[in-house]
Amino acid sequence: MSPEISNIKALTFDVFGTCVDFRGSIIKDCRAWGKAKGLRVNWPKFADAWRAGYRPAMDRVTRGELPWTKIDVLHRLILDELLVKFRINDLTEPEKDHLNRVWHRLKPWPDTVKGLKRLRKRYILATLSNGNTSLLVNMAKFGGLPWDCVFSAETFHHYKPDPESYLGAAAALDLKPEQVMMVAAHKHDLFAAAKNGLQTAFVRRPHEHGRNSNQDLTDEPSFTIKADDMVDLAQKLGC
Repeated sequence: MSPEISNIKALTFDVFGTCVDFRGSIIKDCRAWGKAKGLRVNWPKFADAWRAGYRPAMDRVTRGELPWTKIDVLHRLILDELLVKFRINDLTEPEKDHLNRVWHRLKPWPDTVKGLKRLRKRYILATLSNGNTSLLVNMAKFGGLPWDCVFSAETFHHYKPDPESYLGAAAALDLKPEQVMMVAAHKHDLFAAAKNGLQTAFVRRPHEHGRNSNQDLTDEPSFTIKADDMVDLAQKLGC
């Protein structure tokens, strides 16, 4: 095991897409809910449009156009626009809230829980997600995700890729940045983590955005580890 890997004490995880299948979960949940309500909606397009609004909404907070606003609220702002765009009318406020909280009910990828349980025998496991705290806690309970602690953008009032998120997680664990490995399926997240001194693990999720989404799965020499899934990551970290 290389010196940089042997020095690692904690793993921090991106969650949406890396640990859970957000797109497939939203489509399945909304399809069942919509069928029960008699709604005819293209739910894959709906899920894609909802996710597409995610980064622009966070950027508005980062630029100061919005005060600090947690993801649940940003998701609701996007949802309200989508209900108009997709002509979903006459929902009650409790129904809109239930729909918005589909993000709390995302299912893990098949390998996630098994891999995390192996990794937890050796490392501290923590989320480092732009999702808010209650969302991440509810998702963990729903999907059986065995986190030791939950760090959120809400914890630091900074969305990734702001340095405060990565450095804040290391500081909260009383670790140096190089003792923490950021695990993500998104290269921009890992490039930002590395820039702030964290080790990096790229986990490939070829179907995050659907079967024919042309994900960039090429190796980056700068990443500490490249893995096919969480079980593969556990194996490569000696767990």
